Amino acid sequence: PCSKREIKMRKLDSTKVRPLRSEQLLHIEEHDFALRPGFGGSPIPVGIDVQVESIDSISEVDMDFTMTLYLRHYWKDERLSFRSNKNKSMTFDGRLIKKIWVPDVFFVHSKRSFIHDTTVENIMLRVYPDGNVLFSLRITVSAMCFMDFSRFPLDTQNCSLELESYAYNEDDLMLYWKHGNKSLSTDEHISLSQFFIEEFSASSGLAFYSSTGWYNRLFINFALRRHIFFFVLQSYFPAMLMVMLSWVSFWIDRRAVPARVSLGITTVLTMSTIMTGVSASMPQVSYIKAVDVYLWISFLFVFLSVIEYAAVNYLTTIEERKQLKKRGKASGMYSMDAVQAMAFDGCFHDTDVDMDLSPFPDPCEENETRTSQTNISNTDTPRLKRKRSLKGNVGRIILQNNHVIDTYSRIIFPSVYIVFNFFYWGLYI
Repeated sequence: PCSKREIKMRKLDSTKVRPLRSEQLLHIEEHDFALRPGFGGSPIPVGIDVQVESIDSISEVDMDFTMTLYLRHYWKDERLSFRSNKNKSMTFDGRLIKKIWVPDVFFVHSKRSFIHDTTVENIMLRVYPDGNVLFSLRITVSAMCFMDFSRFPLDTQNCSLELESYAYNEDDLMLYWKHGNKSLSTDEHISLSQFFIEEFSASSGLAFYSSTGWYNRLFINFALRRHIFFFVLQSYFPAMLMVMLSWVSFWIDRRAVPARVSLGITTVLTMSTIMTGVSASMPQVSYIKAVDVYLWISFLFVFLSVIEYAAVNYLTTIEERKQLKKRGKASGMYSMDAVQAMAFDGCFHDTDVDMDLSPFPDPCEENETRTSQTNISNTDTPRLKRKRSLKGNVGRIILQNNHVIDTYSRIIFPSVYIVFNFFYWGLYI
């Protein structure tokens, strides 16, 4: 048995008696809230307004976005009207929601969504004496955004979050923006790392389902313009440098096979790495993107620089063979020229001029020195003269040793690449 003091304390506990009083004041037990207000009559109008708190992420791979917002519903339910001497509203938390009728608004094309519940469920219900109701939720939703990457990364994406009643068609419920275009508001500090938010707008329409009929649908539209500077640093600028680096081979002597081949292969592999890195962060779409056009054209320029040297080397070999035949000896034996000697030992040789400009001995030059030791005393003076004259004419000799294809390539390759960049940026920007 409870003591008189315990019974008195229970009566004074307002937290236990307040819900009962509020339910009695709203006459909840006297009505069937499984039915919508005004059942059997005209559709009940439900006004909506939204305040966007943040756009948390945009995913190109999954083609979706995540948004946190405050969703507010306005409608009138005369069954909840009550007497009030001061004409003041009553505010409740989420515990009363399960006992009354509320609109069943859902997000079309949503993947995930939840109502925030820290420290309690972020739900607010406000009832006015005349039966007008305000129902507010704080929700985070991830929804699909049908993106077009044909202009990526110079693109602008248009996404929308769509709201609709799940059970009630237009004969039972009419969704509309409570304050027109002003029903959609945003936080001033909303920002994204890769996008600039150009505009937010509200619109409405109808959706038809063959089995259930027409439904009112509301749209939260926003446009996202991508920041280009990140991709300029990560993709465009490195690709541009690799193309210009491949042009260095046009100024290298045509008989320096290891130098030109190594430079060409290095630039080709680097371009392949850049293209792979860009594709890894993008969805596997079946159409060509703007960045693909630029990278593939740049790759083609690098590849053509390698093919250009292959043509130069082939034509040089043919030319040297013809000269070798003209200088053939009467015995029918031909002397080995510089190109053939380099093919055997990998070192550059010049039969007319000694190219040794460094103070350190080279293995190839040591072999030549051993074969000519018997004539050193007779040829020292002319060789020293040739070395002195060579030091002032290195540039002229390199230019004379380049093929005519290299000469034209120095002009054609940069000119065509500049024209391509002009048309590319003019087309997409």
